Amino acid sequence: MLLWQRLRLEPHGLKFRRQHPVLTYVLDFYCARARLVVEIDGEAHNRGDRPARDVERDAALASYGLTVRRIPARDVLADADAAAAAIVETALPLHPRLRRRSPSPSTLGEDLSTVLSTAADPSRAGEDLHADLPSAHYPAHPTE
Repeated sequence: MLLWQRLRLEPHGLKFRRQHPVLTYVLDFYCARARLVVEIDGEAHNRGDRPARDVERDAALASYGLTVRRIPARDVLADADAAAAAIVETALPLHPRLRRRSPSPSTLGEDLSTVLSTAADPSRAGEDLHADLPSAHYPAHPTE
């Protein structure tokens, strides 16, 4: 709950979902636009066959173009703000709109129209970035 209280505020415009179904898994947190999976790992993730199962799960998620970030639960309990900041730092460069940087005006010269015409990508407007993720038991297109 400590971490969710921070992520639900949509830091930097990043919308996170909690307990989100993808494939046959339920993800702790998911940012669809950044295609980022966040898993909070308690002590049980270090025991038995859990490490091998986590590697298999991460590979399955990565095969669909998702980035998986695992954070030990003890780190969240010790400093939820720092954990949230680390998640945001991971998500920002992955987010298609937030990773774009405007060119410096000094490098534009007089050809501003070329930059402006290519900077916006209206073909991606409203695109469902997780539409290609199959779901065994859950809808493939959950609403945001």
